[in-house]
Amino acid sequence: MNHRREFLYGLGASLGAVALSSLLAEDTSAEEKQKPLAPRDGHFPAEAKNCIFLMMEGGPSHIDTFDPKPKLKDLHLKEFVREGQQKSAMESGKRYYVQSPFKFRKHGQSGADMAVTWEHLAQVADDLCFFRGCQVDSVNHPTAMYQMNCGNRFGGDPGIGAWVTYGLGSVNQDLPGFLVLPEVSYPQGGAANWSNGYLPAFYQGTPLRPSGSPILDLQPPKHVAPDRQRRNLDLLTRMNQRHAQEHPEHQELSARLESYELAFRMQTEVPDAIDLSGETQKTLSMYGIGDDATDAFGRKCLLARKMVEKGVRFVQLYNGTWDSHDYIERAHGNLVRGVDQPIAALITDLKDRGLLESTLIVWCGEFGRTPDNGVRGGTAYGRDHNPNAMIIWLAGGGCNAGHTIGATDETGMAAVEDVHHVRDFHVTLLKLLGLDDNKLTYYHAGRFKQLSQFGGKVIEKLIA
Repeated sequence: MNHRREFLYGLGASLGAVALSSLLAEDTSAEEKQKPLAPRDGHFPAEAKNCIFLMMEGGPSHIDTFDPKPKLKDLHLKEFVREGQQKSAMESGKRYYVQSPFKFRKHGQSGADMAVTWEHLAQVADDLCFFRGCQVDSVNHPTAMYQMNCGNRFGGDPGIGAWVTYGLGSVNQDLPGFLVLPEVSYPQGGAANWSNGYLPAFYQGTPLRPSGSPILDLQPPKHVAPDRQRRNLDLLTRMNQRHAQEHPEHQELSARLESYELAFRMQTEVPDAIDLSGETQKTLSMYGIGDDATDAFGRKCLLARKMVEKGVRFVQLYNGTWDSHDYIERAHGNLVRGVDQPIAALITDLKDRGLLESTLIVWCGEFGRTPDNGVRGGTAYGRDHNPNAMIIWLAGGGCNAGHTIGATDETGMAAVEDVHHVRDFHVTLLKLLGLDDNKLTYYHAGRFKQLSQFGGKVIEKLIA
């Protein structure tokens, strides 16, 4: 009876080939529904097994971090007019070129360009692969964040971490496969940046609170013993399973069942995973924990290392905001100071533990910054949003370490060499993790959807 009901329900969903595709999707995903986060092989072998995604919300300036533009010294405070734009149109709001307040140096055998503010990251320069050719579509923070995190400017789609755990599952079945370490204030666009979108709810990101209990209500009330909680869950499972058999169209129920079970298992696993008391003082100091400037992000980076060690597939860390429309020397200087030591420690620590090659690290924002600003005089120089030029770097996970790929023009206004849309970067990230964007699809709203939206081209130069 249940099989017949499911068959009839499938026929009623749509017509022809669409109905058949839907039924096939139901059949092939039946096993996944039993253990949706069970580890799975990718589409092809890959060195990277996990990903730590360092999201610098607000748009870091490539010109003031890793992409020096000496030409701006000659143009400093000269009037800026965009190509094809009449000067008269600028009279009500003139703009001026702004040189970087930071000096740059080359580091490592690769000769990587870094502003002098990156004192610690400079020591691991040869472990990094810089990409200067990425472009996005939006100059608006929320839509640009959605595009970088989900492939779609308008929200509602799965985050990268959701896609990766959908494709590969997660090694540790007692922790979420996709963990998020946000700031106290969520990034622009909110939790939709790590949503499961139209994927089953198993794959959504789980945020850990930056202060207090990392997960609210993680532990049951003191009067509820573990065996009693287990019996209550078993009863709830039997009732929900009976309901699911009678209503196969309610696919969310299986996700709810698994979430209850995962929450029960997390009560034992999470406290140990987030406990830093077992780390040596040497390790804590290496990450900058205990120093006011680096403590917050240092804890996130160390937690990310612990999560990867415990088999969590995808960990995303947020830092910001890098939206420096003025006082960029002070703003970017403080921001770099807060993340420089922790990130370098993360790379070094993973390398020392033999985990760097199996862990892909990504550092980026949602867009870059312009070489100009509307402020003239004083020291309040800053930069505006720029979707045509930005900096992304990778480390570990089979990336082409020790190389700088792509280039921007002499003022940093636009990428001009090895130029790729962000969808190509997403496709490349998936490939480094052993996933094929054209095969990593999910049937929704009448078509098979994917992270890149409608396909992209792998940036082969980013892969070793």
